Amino acid sequence: MPIDPLDPRRTALLIMDVQPGIVSLYPDATETYFTRLSKLADAARVAGVHVIYVVVSFRPGHPEISPRNPGFSRVKEGDRLVDQRVHASVAPQPGEVVVVKRRVSAFSGSDLDIVLRSHDIQHLILAGIATSGVVLSTLRQAADADYRLTVLADCCLDADAEVHDVLIRKIFPRQATVTTADALLGALQASRT
Repeated sequence: MPIDPLDPRRTALLIMDVQPGIVSLYPDATETYFTRLSKLADAARVAGVHVIYVVVSFRPGHPEISPRNPGFSRVKEGDRLVDQRVHASVAPQPGEVVVVKRRVSAFSGSDLDIVLRSHDIQHLILAGIATSGVVLSTLRQAADADYRLTVLADCCLDADAEVHDVLIRKIFPRQATVTTADALLGALQASRT
């Protein structure tokens, strides 16, 4: 789907949960995926779009995780996600913001809202792992906060291809423009002219 003209100064590309502890669980996170995401981040920077990284991370011992939370309790049992690194293939450039969250949505337990408001961001472009996790949760919360939203279908991954497809084709279009990295690259180039 084509993207409406965008204002790079008021737009942020969110690269979410693309970190070693999560990528290792997704065999579809191939070199092609990382190349596409890296190329997109580079083009966003050139166009003046804010590139913001979001990672899920906990303190040693996982004191932020309640035993009543079945999903994150498994993280605690496995002593996972205590590292805040972004995957080396798409690592942030000096000065780029890395937001640390404590739950599924990029907004939950993080300072993302403050960062976005500080830069007068009105349009969020979402990419990350997993489509049914951080992308879905962030999209819903951002839509309720009146952000303009774009989801990059080929820059999101999910362990369940059918769930990914349903979200991308049927659910996300209700609140966001769903497009591809190539379409966004074209819109970024057009914004520079």
